Amino acid sequence: MKRRHFIKKSGYTLMGLGLTSAALNSCSDLLSESAAMQLKGEIPAEGLPFRISLAQWSLHKSFWTGKLDNLDFAQYTKEQFGIDAVEYVNQFFSDKATDTVYLSKMNQRANDHGVSNQLIMIDAEGNLASLDEKSRLQAVENHYKWIDAAKFLNCHTIRVNAAGKGERNAVASAAVDSLGRLSEYGAKEGINVVVENHGGYSSDASWLAGVMKQVNNPYCGTLPDFGNFTMSLFPYKKYDPLQGLKELMPYAKGVSAKAHDFNSAGEDKSIDFPAMIQIVKDFDYQGHVGIEYEGYKLSEDAGIKATKELLIRSGQGLS
Repeated sequence: MKRRHFIKKSGYTLMGLGLTSAALNSCSDLLSESAAMQLKGEIPAEGLPFRISLAQWSLHKSFWTGKLDNLDFAQYTKEQFGIDAVEYVNQFFSDKATDTVYLSKMNQRANDHGVSNQLIMIDAEGNLASLDEKSRLQAVENHYKWIDAAKFLNCHTIRVNAAGKGERNAVASAAVDSLGRLSEYGAKEGINVVVENHGGYSSDASWLAGVMKQVNNPYCGTLPDFGNFTMSLFPYKKYDPLQGLKELMPYAKGVSAKAHDFNSAGEDKSIDFPAMIQIVKDFDYQGHVGIEYEGYKLSEDAGIKATKELLIRSGQGLS
């Protein structure tokens, strides 16, 4: 009786979630692996106000272990999840930025399966907001090749990190200079350079929005991430996610739907997806919202399916 009462009060019926009785057999308030794997994630006939893509990082364990190969990402995304747009992570082909033969294979695999390449997330190329000018300018130089690679792959964007240590305003000035250089280069290729809230100062949305205002280049923007608003762990300090999203959306050229663990009703236990998606809609954003599953309770495939289902339900519930 208590379980039936909970489901009724939650506002999500078993049929509405597309779940079987497997979801009810769990003793904990967590979405089960078997229930998540049965989710269909079907886009409604009337569509959604945004499109859905898959961030490669959602499958990082499979790529690191060799279960999946970078060249198979587009096909796997389409066949396993019914998603036709992908976001790459440079770590999985870090030595191929200038290898046009390899990049051509990536393009061909995507084209063969009707998948569009959206962006490349760039890591491990140096700190773009470092106060050491020599290392910072080297980091800028390191990113140029990825803008070229994005152009070759028919992506529209690269995601970079505005990392740096030091006084707040000094780090901001360093970031502005680096992003200005990169966005000028990107403009020549028609490629956006976007910054994700990704720890440190960048997770302070007011700081990052201030950097965007100073760069003032149409090819420079943000990639707001639903879950990356932790500015420091010791001491723990977190920016308000809803307020942060509102501050970053005016500059958004992509959105990252970070998800972790789900309750039995299919809601993320730490992120208010309906509220986040409502903000995205309020800014009239109609681009791709990328699934980035980082949970531990479900497998990568199940977590991706659960996140897609939640995105669809949240999109349908918009006012």
